[in-house]
Amino acid sequence: MVVRRPPARSRQAQILAVAAERFHRSGYHQVSMTEVAAGVGITAPALYRHFRGKPELLDRAVRLGLDELAGGLRAAGSTADVGAALAAVAVGHRPLGTLVQRDARLLPPDRRAALRRELRADVALMAAVLRDERPGLAVRDCELLCWAALSACSGLSYQSAVPQPRRAERLLRELVTAVLAVSLEGAAPDPRPAVVAGEPRPQPRREELLAVAVRLFHQRGFDNVSTDQLGAAVGISGPSVYRHFDSKQQLLAASLVRSRERLWHEVAGAVDGAASGPAAALEAGLAAYVGFARGNSDYLGAMLSETERLAAPDRRAAVDFRRDFLRTWVDLLCRVRPESDAAEARIRVHALFALVNDGVRNRPHSDRADLGDCLRRLGRAVLGVSGGA
Repeated sequence: MVVRRPPARSRQAQILAVAAERFHRSGYHQVSMTEVAAGVGITAPALYRHFRGKPELLDRAVRLGLDELAGGLRAAGSTADVGAALAAVAVGHRPLGTLVQRDARLLPPDRRAALRRELRADVALMAAVLRDERPGLAVRDCELLCWAALSACSGLSYQSAVPQPRRAERLLRELVTAVLAVSLEGAAPDPRPAVVAGEPRPQPRREELLAVAVRLFHQRGFDNVSTDQLGAAVGISGPSVYRHFDSKQQLLAASLVRSRERLWHEVAGAVDGAASGPAAALEAGLAAYVGFARGNSDYLGAMLSETERLAAPDRRAAVDFRRDFLRTWVDLLCRVRPESDAAEARIRVHALFALVNDGVRNRPHSDRADLGDCLRRLGRAVLGVSGGA
């Protein structure tokens, strides 16, 4: 019997599937070419015959999902078709959301720029369909709705439990339809923060480092930020950072702990403070989460992108927090929507988190004065609840 090797194209597809799953689960920096090769059942030298290195693997894995999405959107003749295309890619390429939102920023600049152009082209295809169905929709509102639909579907990538595919796809189609039907007309500008008179208090150096670290780690990635850069950002030398933290990894851990404390304090406090039942508590939590995201986008970005860089005990603490935070929302949503079970609620809550987290970082829409109100309206749509406009 002659054993035939699979053709190069199917072998490449197999490699890309394994690489995407490993990057998704462990983070780009944590995965080696040797590990990918072992997952495919080939040697590392054999892997290099197909791909030059990890950047090309990541780039091609992302493009594979985006190419399928673009094909579906080009064929879309209605918003229902748009929802079907988004949902099919979200389920069929589940790691894609994580790779785009967390790992793609580690690609070379030219590939990052190309990826952004591809996403804008996808949004343009969606917007053309939406404008046909809602001709009176303002251009900026149309684009924001399309980005929100894209983000909501990417939330599936962050579920630790794999949902039942057909059910997930059906629900995501419903979420896209709901998002694209949202009215943003008359959205109220966010209230301006009160101005406190007097000289600002100088922050302790440790607090300055925590704030700077979370911003730089989010923007550039943990491995691309040096202690010299951290020190320079607060006016000290690189070695002086070690007077406050034993290592860069400890600084990352401390900054993420501070992020979690602030997030829990603001959101849980708002939920617990609501006095009129679960619906009011969910509305208060939504407003608090959007408000936190508006003021702390770097914190949310770093929590999303850098958790895998933590030492094992700190990583477990971060994962436990995310699980508990998610469970709080899922339980609350199930009380508000008793017709939904936990599996549906998890998909909806993950869609909310992705929609908001992307929305506060996606320029130029993140600069909208009424973004907070827009995100609250979109959040209610993906959660499947009503509320004040």
